[in-house]
Amino acid sequence: MTKLKLYNSLTRKLEVFTPVHDGEARIYTCGPTVYNYPHIGNMRAYVFADILGRVMTYKGYKLTHIINITDVGHLTDDADAGEDKMEKMANERAKSIWDIAQHYTKAYWDDVKALNIRQPAKWSIATDYVPQMIEYAKGIADKHCYQLDSGLYFDVSTVADYGKLARSQTEEGEGRIETVEGKRNGADFAIWRKTPAGEKRQMEWDSPWGKGAPGWHLECSVMSEALLGFPFDIHTGGIDHREIHHANEIAQNQAHSGCGSLDCADNSGARIWMHNNFLIERSGKMSKSSGEFLRLKLLVDKGFHPLAYRLMCLQAHYRSELEFSWEGLQAAFTRLKRMVMGVERLRSDNQSADEVQHPKLIDALQKFDAAISDDLNSAVALTILDDVIAMKKIEGEQKLSLIAILDGVLGLDLLTLTRKDLRIRPQNAQLTEDEIEAALIKRREARAAKDFAASDKIRDDLIAKGVEIMDGDPLGWEWKLDI
Repeated sequence: MTKLKLYNSLTRKLEVFTPVHDGEARIYTCGPTVYNYPHIGNMRAYVFADILGRVMTYKGYKLTHIINITDVGHLTDDADAGEDKMEKMANERAKSIWDIAQHYTKAYWDDVKALNIRQPAKWSIATDYVPQMIEYAKGIADKHCYQLDSGLYFDVSTVADYGKLARSQTEEGEGRIETVEGKRNGADFAIWRKTPAGEKRQMEWDSPWGKGAPGWHLECSVMSEALLGFPFDIHTGGIDHREIHHANEIAQNQAHSGCGSLDCADNSGARIWMHNNFLIERSGKMSKSSGEFLRLKLLVDKGFHPLAYRLMCLQAHYRSELEFSWEGLQAAFTRLKRMVMGVERLRSDNQSADEVQHPKLIDALQKFDAAISDDLNSAVALTILDDVIAMKKIEGEQKLSLIAILDGVLGLDLLTLTRKDLRIRPQNAQLTEDEIEAALIKRREARAAKDFAASDKIRDDLIAKGVEIMDGDPLGWEWKLDI
């Protein structure tokens, strides 16, 4: 196998993956703050983390993957300002904050399942770890923190290389967080937020710094160490975390681990920090403040199988911006249909072979391995999968075995998906699939009898009810529901 190389955001270079613990891969992924439904841009981060984990499994490592659920402490402004997102939503909805967390956690888990993202070793829930957070904060408070009326703050000048991950000092001249009155440094951040006098939060705990709640950044430091140990192998998240959240995590980890320089990545808590780039959507519907934002459910309501979106994500490198469009999603869906149809034909006639032996297939596997080993180049890996499905004059059992290996990494569920599974009925459809198929049978009979008036009437009736007839479609799908 090719050596696995991954891009480390901390060092800004590709590095050969060398596990902290021999034969193991320990990964921590920043999960959602469960105050609202995840939009499809949020879910790109978990598709990326899933591919990373699948590659580790394919490479033979024992994987321990942790994804956290933030149900307390995350403010409406990542730069340590604004209201607590969870408290704000609970107040707006006039519901318990615990009910809000439960509802949106389930919605997130539903999307995880729909996108064929594997379950992590553990979902770490932030509120389960508050006692450990208080102990962690007590351990670094004397040397690295100070108190204000609003709580306990971390002094970033007490650790070496603060902001190196975001390059806030070397690339931009200074951090982008403005100085707030009372802070020693503009970039200082809250470890513990004290409940203001006369107020009561739905989530608050007693601490040496007063009744209150932990800061968002503290949560991930505590849970990652508790579940993976310091240092662990890889910490992942969206590129928006790189500028503030992960920079602050690293500062806490340095303080907790002895203040070593970031020239040694182990002092950051994780050996490698990886970030996926943004999903761009030009209409502005990626923002949750826009009202009806782009959720995975909206894609399904419009007739797209959720794995079409997973495929769309894999068609771009995780470090590249990916622009979302309905046309692009339709193209990805068509590509997924071709794959499913090709594999379904193979499955109908063959069983998987015990091993791949054909020279062309071995060559394809080597190319696939090289692609995913090159910083998870899923775009190239997909083209190799396409080529394998299209190969002629090769034993079906051999092809099916290789497809199983490749799809085990890409996660498109090709060994179980059927053409029928991909036909999703849009929410606003007026006809059932059976009704459409019955009408098409009558239309074929009318055309065979050269009764073109009857054929045209059936077609026009279907179009009026949102069904597009696809005469001559090379994939042979015959119809689709108009979106």
